[in-house]
Amino acid sequence: MVKPERSDFSTGDVFVKEEAHDVAVSDQRLLDLGYKPEFRREMSLFGVLGLSFCAMGILTGMSSAIQTGLFSGGPLGLFWGWNICSFFMFLIALSLAEICSTYPTMGGLYFWVCKMKPDVPILGFFTGWLYAVAMVFTGSSGNLSVALYLASMAELGQGRALTRIEITAIAWAVNIFSGIINTIGTKAIGRMSTFNVWWTLGGTIVLVITLLVKAPVKNSPDFVFTNFQNFTGWESKGFVVLLGFLQAVYTLEGCETAAQLAEEAVRAEILAPLAVVGSIAGSWLIGLAYMLALLFAVQSIPSVQATTLALPVAQLFYDAVGPRLAQMCLFVTMLAQVMATITAFTASSRLFYALARDDAFPLKKQFMALNRYQAPYWGVWTSVLIGCIISCAYIGSAIAFNAIISSAAISVMLSYMQPIIIRVFWPGAIQEFGPFRLGKWSWPVNFASFSFCVFICVLFILPTAYPVNALNMNYAIVAVGGLLVIITINWFWWGRHSFKGPVRTFTFK
Repeated sequence: MVKPERSDFSTGDVFVKEEAHDVAVSDQRLLDLGYKPEFRREMSLFGVLGLSFCAMGILTGMSSAIQTGLFSGGPLGLFWGWNICSFFMFLIALSLAEICSTYPTMGGLYFWVCKMKPDVPILGFFTGWLYAVAMVFTGSSGNLSVALYLASMAELGQGRALTRIEITAIAWAVNIFSGIINTIGTKAIGRMSTFNVWWTLGGTIVLVITLLVKAPVKNSPDFVFTNFQNFTGWESKGFVVLLGFLQAVYTLEGCETAAQLAEEAVRAEILAPLAVVGSIAGSWLIGLAYMLALLFAVQSIPSVQATTLALPVAQLFYDAVGPRLAQMCLFVTMLAQVMATITAFTASSRLFYALARDDAFPLKKQFMALNRYQAPYWGVWTSVLIGCIISCAYIGSAIAFNAIISSAAISVMLSYMQPIIIRVFWPGAIQEFGPFRLGKWSWPVNFASFSFCVFICVLFILPTAYPVNALNMNYAIVAVGGLLVIITINWFWWGRHSFKGPVRTFTFK
């Protein structure tokens, strides 16, 4: 900062003027992209970074999906899968961060595709709708996960198993609570995101110490790094280990959520890409520490596999630290899951706003309306409504619900792949880059990211158990296919007539 010539104002005045300058720079960048600033810039780096941490939910993703890796490859697959997937997800974060720095708008992936390939509007339309639905489905999955954490705590504490209707009712309550918090606006989300960073760090320390100190038997390093487990029925060890990769990818998705608040952050062209990359780097290390504690403390993988508790990780906690401390561990992860669910609806509501602004979503006036808290409340409560409807599927069939949720993970990866494909095959699509640049490493990083996205999307739709039957079939391909069909019909019926690409809301005179 340049030192003023006269000292006729306080340090606070200097800070205010510097902040005003940063806001002006951010708003000017948005004006250059054709959009009039509509949101107050109230998000700091810590708040934006916390939002990505919230969305990724390292503690919750690792806990809720730990059984996927334990039963498909065991400790060997979990450890190596986590590190390999974290590396490639870091490359994806670098790819997305470079584009985010160039186009810091809340449309995120959707807007980037539109700007880089304006001659093919259908790509942007598909990306926007696919990613928006994925965020709603992700929030719905988080709501049910909160209910399952509570169900597990009730079983451990009171010996009472909740019914599916009761679990669904809890999911509804969490849905509505998420809507209320998002309606309050950016400041509430920013404060919660900041709190989540500390909760994740502190919670990880508490869980690691509790597991390592209280576990009656500590596993050997040989077990943690080389033990192979296979409960899938598949004979190929390599394929079984690859199936365990899904746990890591599911946990690490969400780094791009920071881009959804780009129009609400100061110096978003710098803060948003830093948050995208920083959330993956931090999650890699935090997740590794937590996973190692789980592997050193797990008493019996067959016991976890045969559990009757709502979540398998609850059995792992129970075996390792007893019923009371197990409930404490579940509470730590459950609260992190609540915050992750809230941020999923934050992202989806901003996406609905961005799509409506560009005539890619119906009811433009309604979905662009902001309340006095600067919240796009139509998008928030549309997300809540869809989440409640999806939660009802759990009453009738857990298989149907799981298929919907699995489709969300695939949809996110497909959405990542769209802007990265353009960067690989049309590297000249961006003429002027933002301050975050990869330079000569840009194309190799994008190509590696693209290859990994394709690999994971294929892996996500393969059967996870053998022999395949109606109960263990992976119906994710059906759910994703159905979603793509709906978006295609919507494009030909309505989208191709109304959507031509980003609509400028500001023009320089």
